[in-house]
Amino acid sequence: MSDTEPREEVFGPSATNLRETIRVMVLEKTYMGSELLARMLESFTYPLRVTAVCADAKACADVVVSDIDVAVITATADDIALKGKLVRKLRHSNPSLRCVLLLDQCSREQVVEAFRSGAMGVCGRDESCEVLCKCIDRVYRGQVWANSEQLRYILETLSNGHSGRLTDVRGRVLLTPRQEEIVYLVVEGLRNREIAQRLKISEHTIRNYLFRIFEKLGVSSRAELILYAVANAKKTA
Repeated sequence: MSDTEPREEVFGPSATNLRETIRVMVLEKTYMGSELLARMLESFTYPLRVTAVCADAKACADVVVSDIDVAVITATADDIALKGKLVRKLRHSNPSLRCVLLLDQCSREQVVEAFRSGAMGVCGRDESCEVLCKCIDRVYRGQVWANSEQLRYILETLSNGHSGRLTDVRGRVLLTPRQEEIVYLVVEGLRNREIAQRLKISEHTIRNYLFRIFEKLGVSSRAELILYAVANAKKTA
């Protein structure tokens, strides 16, 4: 990983000053690679402790997922779909687990697939280990980690009609049809006043709808709502 730190956008609650140890699982292409990455992560000042290292998805089956706070999983263009399935499986086993995908290329396809799988953050392989530590820390504290370009990929994907029912990790529909309609108007970039005009209801009512939507989905900003939408939209026929 390089020593060049990119600009990043962090969406969600502000990081706290809590210094509890974050338990991390690392999945690299090889066991040696996982061990090396684990040592690099633990060499920084962030309160990270790598409690599991894996070299393939099968090895993850032996990990007690409830004992992990954040999973860091590498993915390439060739195996992004398989790694996405692994993220979904891990989240199904432990919905409170946060996942970060470490991408060899932060292309549109990889970024969108990463968030669709339920990852809370994406980080490029060319970014510094310190940036990755920061990403893990922020994701652990409930934030979504993506840079401006990656967020644009998500916006464009959703605005092009890639939407559907919003569900949790178990596939349960979370919002009413009206609430989902408002979510996708937010995705289109409309402000509260414009949404109110579109739906012919008051701006105050829109604010109340958004408050309930944020509460149901456990998000705290419009940007985080957009990322949640791309990660959890279940296609409808």
